[in-house]
Amino acid sequence: MRVRVLYFGVLRERLGGDQEFLELIDSATVAGVLNVYKERVPGFAWDSIAVAVNQEYARAEVALRDGDEVALLPPVSGGIEG
Repeated sequence: MRVRVLYFGVLRERLGGDQEFLELIDSATVAGVLNVYKERVPGFAWDSIAVAVNQEYARAEVALRDGDEVALLPPVSGGIEG
Protein backbone atom coordinates (compact mmCIF):
# COMPACT_ATOMS: atom_id res chain seq x y z
CA MET A 1 0.00 0.00 0.00
CA ARG A 2 1.17 3.53 -0.72
CA VAL A 3 0.25 6.64 1.30
CA ARG A 4 1.21 10.27 0.89
CA VAL A 5 2.64 11.86 4.04
CA LEU A 6 2.60 15.65 4.44
CA TYR A 7 4.83 17.49 6.94
CA PHE A 8 4.02 20.82 8.54
CA GLY A 9 5.82 23.29 10.78
CA VAL A 10 9.13 22.21 12.27
CA LEU A 11 8.78 18.79 10.66
CA ARG A 12 9.50 20.29 7.24
CA GLU A 13 12.93 21.30 8.51
CA ARG A 14 13.57 18.05 10.36
CA LEU A 15 12.54 15.85 7.44
CA GLY A 16 13.95 17.98 4.64
CA GLY A 17 10.83 18.68 2.62
CA ASP A 18 7.09 18.91 2.82
CA GLN A 19 5.89 15.47 1.72
CA GLU A 20 6.80 11.98 0.58
CA PHE A 21 5.16 8.74 -0.41
CA LEU A 22 5.57 5.72 1.88
CA GLU A 23 5.18 2.08 0.94
CA LEU A 24 3.55 0.23 3.84
CA ILE A 25 2.15 -3.21 4.57
CA ASP A 26 -1.55 -3.64 3.79
CA SER A 27 -2.54 -3.69 7.47
CA ALA A 28 -0.69 -0.44 8.33
CA THR A 29 -2.06 2.04 10.84
CA VAL A 30 -1.27 5.62 11.80
CA ALA A 31 1.02 4.19 14.50
CA GLY A 32 3.00 2.39 11.81
CA VAL A 33 3.58 5.65 9.96
CA LEU A 34 4.71 7.34 13.16
CA ASN A 35 7.13 4.48 13.84
CA VAL A 36 8.81 5.10 10.47
CA TYR A 37 9.50 8.69 11.49
CA LYS A 38 10.47 7.84 15.07
CA GLU A 39 13.27 5.73 13.60
CA ARG A 40 14.36 8.52 11.24
CA VAL A 41 14.32 11.31 13.83
CA PRO A 42 14.94 9.77 17.24
CA GLY A 43 14.45 12.03 20.22
CA PHE A 44 11.84 14.20 18.51
CA ALA A 45 8.65 14.84 20.54
CA TRP A 46 6.48 12.55 18.41
CA ASP A 47 3.90 12.18 21.18
CA SER A 48 3.02 15.89 20.91
CA ILE A 49 2.01 15.96 17.26
CA ALA A 50 -1.45 15.47 15.82
CA VAL A 51 -2.13 13.26 12.81
CA ALA A 52 -4.84 13.67 10.20
CA VAL A 53 -5.86 11.06 7.65
CA ASN A 54 -7.62 12.47 4.61
CA GLN A 55 -8.02 15.81 6.42
CA GLU A 56 -9.64 14.35 9.56
CA TYR A 57 -7.84 13.95 12.87
CA ALA A 58 -6.94 10.33 13.50
CA ARG A 59 -5.74 8.23 16.42
CA ALA A 60 -2.82 5.82 16.30
CA GLU A 61 -5.03 2.75 15.78
CA VAL A 62 -6.75 4.06 12.63
CA ALA A 63 -6.22 1.67 9.72
CA LEU A 64 -4.87 3.14 6.52
CA ARG A 65 -5.88 2.40 2.94
CA ASP A 66 -3.97 2.66 -0.29
CA GLY A 67 -3.90 6.26 -1.48
CA ASP A 68 -4.62 7.85 1.90
CA GLU A 69 -3.13 11.22 2.76
CA VAL A 70 -1.50 11.37 6.20
CA ALA A 71 -0.61 14.78 7.64
CA LEU A 72 1.83 15.16 10.54
CA LEU A 73 0.91 18.30 12.49
CA PRO A 74 3.21 19.57 15.27
CA PRO A 75 1.89 22.09 17.81
CA VAL A 76 1.57 25.59 16.35
CA SER A 77 3.89 27.07 18.96
CA GLY A 78 5.73 25.60 21.89
CA GLY A 79 5.51 22.03 23.09
CA ILE A 80 8.46 20.78 21.06
CA GLU A 81 12.08 21.02 22.04
CA GLY A 82 15.22 19.56 20.60
